[in-house]
Amino acid sequence: MATTIQKNVFVIGHKNPDTDSICSAIALADIKNRTDSTKHYIPRRAGQINSETKFVLDRFGVTAPAYLNDVGTQVKDMEIRKSPKVTRDCSIKEAWKIMKDNSLVSLPVRTEDGGLDGIVTMGDIAYTYMDSSLNMHMLSEAKTSYGAIADAIDGQIITGDASDHLEKGKVLIGAADPERITERIEPGDIMIVASLNKIPEAAIDKGAGCIIISLGLDVPDELIEKAKSSGCVLIKSQMDTYTVARRIIQSIPLSYIMKSDNLITFKTEDYTEDIKEIMVQHKHRAFPVINKNGKCIGTISRRNFLGITKKQIILVDHNEIEQAVDNIQAAEILQIVDHHRLGDIQTLQPVLFRLEPVGCTATILYHIYQEEHLDISPQIAGLLCAAIISDTLMFRSPTCTVSDKLAAGGLAVIAGINIESFAAEMFKAGSDLKSKSPEEIFYQDYKRFSSETVNFGVGQISSMSPEELDALKVRMLEFMQHECGQNDVSQVYFMLTNILDESTELLYCGNGCEKMIHDAFGAEPENGSCILPNIVSRKKQLVPALLDATQEA
Repeated sequence: MATTIQKNVFVIGHKNPDTDSICSAIALADIKNRTDSTKHYIPRRAGQINSETKFVLDRFGVTAPAYLNDVGTQVKDMEIRKSPKVTRDCSIKEAWKIMKDNSLVSLPVRTEDGGLDGIVTMGDIAYTYMDSSLNMHMLSEAKTSYGAIADAIDGQIITGDASDHLEKGKVLIGAADPERITERIEPGDIMIVASLNKIPEAAIDKGAGCIIISLGLDVPDELIEKAKSSGCVLIKSQMDTYTVARRIIQSIPLSYIMKSDNLITFKTEDYTEDIKEIMVQHKHRAFPVINKNGKCIGTISRRNFLGITKKQIILVDHNEIEQAVDNIQAAEILQIVDHHRLGDIQTLQPVLFRLEPVGCTATILYHIYQEEHLDISPQIAGLLCAAIISDTLMFRSPTCTVSDKLAAGGLAVIAGINIESFAAEMFKAGSDLKSKSPEEIFYQDYKRFSSETVNFGVGQISSMSPEELDALKVRMLEFMQHECGQNDVSQVYFMLTNILDESTELLYCGNGCEKMIHDAFGAEPENGSCILPNIVSRKKQLVPALLDATQEA
């Protein structure tokens, strides 16, 4: 029974992923794989994992999802034209048959280990035929094997080794007077004869390297012995002399006619957007494709763009283009599961969209497990519980709902953890920032937002240690001076959130920040800093207030 190849679907969170983004992607992939056998769901991450999330994954023995920075279509998403393995020793005859049988106009020539050695086209073969009459030494120049010659003319080697190659000489037809023809014979020449008069013996005496006897004539033992003693190869063919002369050129190996310099090749990981212009500039019919292991796996052409397969994606914990993996517009979004505001991602087709006003995407995943009547493993339960604790700041965030608390309680029982002691360990691991650079700290939980008047970015770090947050302040202010104005962001903010007293010291940099903060919170910021009591949530408290302030301005 033939097996059906499952289509891969990537389940992925936002850039600069937090614990919820990573853990929810893992859990949703688990749910989908257990409820849909038609596809293979794979969790991925769109950025580097922070210390807190690494602690959680290690704590429950779960491998971090692989990194996926771009979901644009790649060469591997195209229909790559496969072709049989052909090496440089393959004859023109064999190559032509392969190309005809497989409807190929270009044929990659591979090394023994599968790498690309060169490429040959039907045009190359046709040119060789047209040019062969001008070069009687072509077979020896190509180092053609006697076995290939015999195969090209459907012949039988009577004396000699099929694996030996022509080293020198030209091709002659013994159709003239024996005395005149022997005057033209030189050592190593190939002589095609249609009779057993004096020419074969004379050719051997003159040092001919090979004699081809056409018309299937019976070869006398004396001639065979003479050829053996002289090291001359005898080949017998049933074809007539004209056909032998016409077909012998097909014995030339591909190494003689293939192109091997300055080849235009593409890798399976190349993005199609990057190769379009190259394909337009070079009018080749086909381009070889090389996989990650350096092996040539086939060819593509401009026609392959018509049937390209988009990557299929499920988004978790976000639904805005700014936060999504690069080239999300080029992918096919199948589903979105989120707990944030309605964003700006658009799709060509209707999708499953689950958006709930809870404090964490992991809470929604807990509900889906229940709705699907699926058992939750202790490992997955631990991940989801950690995500809820993280996103709700152990239930202190105003985003936290009764559903979050109930979900976390149920998951903690399955995972076998105590919420308070586990939260203390997790937050300590996440706020251990001594060995990290300001850039790593700033971007480990960073999101960008836009209004009609300003683009701004907000990072956040949460800690149960006020001393650690104070020590971080100077480092972050210096870094923000350099970061402001980068990537079309004119204002940057960084939240130093104290979990214990439920407050945030908001650091800022950029023109208009002080007015924004004053209009949003009625506070009086100065020297790049402002204390915001009872503000701990970026999603529900800080960003909405800043966006409202920009609209009023």
